[in-house]
Amino acid sequence: MEDRAASTARRMWTLFEPIHAVAYFAPEALSAYEDAGLRGFWRGYFACRAAPLGPVGPEPVAAAFFSFAPAMVARALPDVWQLTAPERALEIRRAGAVAALRRLLTGHEPEAERAAEALVPRAAGLDTAGRVLAAAHASLDFPDQPLDRLWHAATLLREHRGDGHVAALVAAGLDGCEALALRAGTDIPRAELQPYRGWTDQEWEAARLHLTERGLLLPDGTASRNGRELLRAVESATDRAAERPWRALAPDAVQDLTTLLTPVSRACSAALRFPNPIGLPEPAGR
Repeated sequence: MEDRAASTARRMWTLFEPIHAVAYFAPEALSAYEDAGLRGFWRGYFACRAAPLGPVGPEPVAAAFFSFAPAMVARALPDVWQLTAPERALEIRRAGAVAALRRLLTGHEPEAERAAEALVPRAAGLDTAGRVLAAAHASLDFPDQPLDRLWHAATLLREHRGDGHVAALVAAGLDGCEALALRAGTDIPRAELQPYRGWTDQEWEAARLHLTERGLLLPDGTASRNGRELLRAVESATDRAAERPWRALAPDAVQDLTTLLTPVSRACSAALRFPNPIGLPEPAGR
């Protein structure tokens, strides 16, 4: 039963993550940041994703976001709060995401509405113990409009899973840069990770050296067998930590939800690039 729930958690992540991720990749979301005076993608990103935490400084955000270089976070926070209050940043983020969904899901409106109502029960009442970002997002009210509800539910589930993933990485003895360097030695190009997380070449090479000393990377930077096994263990722990919202679903209910979410997710994935810094796999048949 637990193995099935963990497998379901991973399958659902591949379906709800593209819905959430339009807030980072879709032009409507980027325009919303710019129009609000948040010039440069990262000001908008850090302000809007951190906004549920309140007007915090860089330290708790770097800790919660995990894989971003602290210096990169500090270039945006706390100065960004002089440009927009957290409450306004939340409005900007949601408006951009909903505008993107409205375009991407044209022709899929009935499926999107049903998907929203199917995900809301999974996202409402999440256990957020030890999950700071999920708890902060869970403190926000569910919106009334279907596309807004869809994005909010996907975001809650995404941050819930993300918090568990961070815990798994910490338990594996990896810091933010090391986690990326190990992943770059496996299946995601370094160019999709290092520059988008703000680590310097010196920091990256130090992380690679440490991983090599642990026997997780080979001298050429590719993951060793032990490194690949560690990443698999991290992903497995992440799936187990994310399984609770899906435990009550019977196999036929899982299949129904998969069928419902697949066209919606595939349409949203058109806003993403593959490979991407999130590590999201390209949907089959895209």
